[in-house]
Amino acid sequence: MFKNIETSVNDWIVNLGFDESVANIVTDYSFFLLLIIISIIIYFITKKTLLSIIHKAAKKSKNKWDDALSEGKFFSRLSYLVPSYIIYVFTPLVLESYPKTVSTVLTVMTIYMLIVVILAINALLNALTNIYQDFTISKRKPIKGYVQVAMIIIYVIGGIIIISTLFGKNPLGLLGGLGAFSAVLLLVFKDPILGFVGGIQLSANKMVQPGDWISMPEYNADGSVIDIALTTVKVQNWDKTISTIPTYSLITGSFKNWRGMEESGGRRIKRSINIDMKSIKFCTPDMLNKFEKILDVKEYVQNKEIELETYNTEMNIDNSVLVNGRRQTNIGIFRAYLRGYLHNHPLINNNMTFLIRQLQQTEKGLPIEIYVFSKLQEWAKYEDLQSDIFDHVLAVIPEFDLKVFQNPTGDDFGKLIN
Repeated sequence: MFKNIETSVNDWIVNLGFDESVANIVTDYSFFLLLIIISIIIYFITKKTLLSIIHKAAKKSKNKWDDALSEGKFFSRLSYLVPSYIIYVFTPLVLESYPKTVSTVLTVMTIYMLIVVILAINALLNALTNIYQDFTISKRKPIKGYVQVAMIIIYVIGGIIIISTLFGKNPLGLLGGLGAFSAVLLLVFKDPILGFVGGIQLSANKMVQPGDWISMPEYNADGSVIDIALTTVKVQNWDKTISTIPTYSLITGSFKNWRGMEESGGRRIKRSINIDMKSIKFCTPDMLNKFEKILDVKEYVQNKEIELETYNTEMNIDNSVLVNGRRQTNIGIFRAYLRGYLHNHPLINNNMTFLIRQLQQTEKGLPIEIYVFSKLQEWAKYEDLQSDIFDHVLAVIPEFDLKVFQNPTGDDFGKLIN
């Protein structure tokens, strides 16, 4: 039937007064143009009907994988194969008398279909990655880096096949010739190769995963990991800026991962207050009577006083001189108060490291350090708790006849002058 139509069109063109050879060329290429138009029409019909049905079915389905494929344009990209396949199949029939033209068209269509297939595979892998990220395991084992490596391999293989198709060469022979360019390829793909190796080590050793809070001052990064790719790791800093870190730098460099703190159930409070050493002294009976009225230190003062009196009596200590024997000091009772106050605080984790200690004294006084863990881990609430604790500590210090050390200010010098 096709030959009959072609013959009829050819005779009609000859009857118009054209030469037989010209009529053949016009007829053949007119049918080829018609073939292209038909293929385009079929493409739009396919896209409007079939894709519309697929997208509607995906939305109605409870499965997430079909939604991911639809939103990732996997089906849309496959639809581009329809016109190219039609042209590829029917061109040899339409342009049977023009083998060189047919060869060129088939080569172009082959390359076009290869590109479409590569793009469709890319969309498929991206959709699979998005589906995988919905699972809990994706937080511990991100696969984006591996997917990117797979895409690089597909692009390389696809590029080799396209080049071999374009020049009419065997792809295997072309692959063998690439050995001479291995050094160049290693140089070009240095970052992806290092990133791939780094990604494997990060995943295998569970060093970092999406959602972790990491600090890496070298790259001004201090925030939450939002993406782990082949060559880069993206960190959203607490000021909402984005820091990009080379994946391999997390292996070769040093960074701090706060995941352990988040999983431990506590967050460390480590801060000290400098006490003016001139305010440290032995406790008088009046001071002891006063301290016994403070609930958080009452039991300590009473028990300690009994212990010291027993010791001094057994050792026949002359109590008329305070330096003889053992005595309670206001700084010791203050440390005991801090222990009692923090032990009774509902937001302090008593099951973790708990220290109230003296540090080495300096020209700025005697540091009393609080080293405890808060039950609160959220940054804002943690800072509020830490501030509340030290607000109280600073306010209570004078109750123990102690003073906080502070460098003289202009107001202090002004009072001296006056």
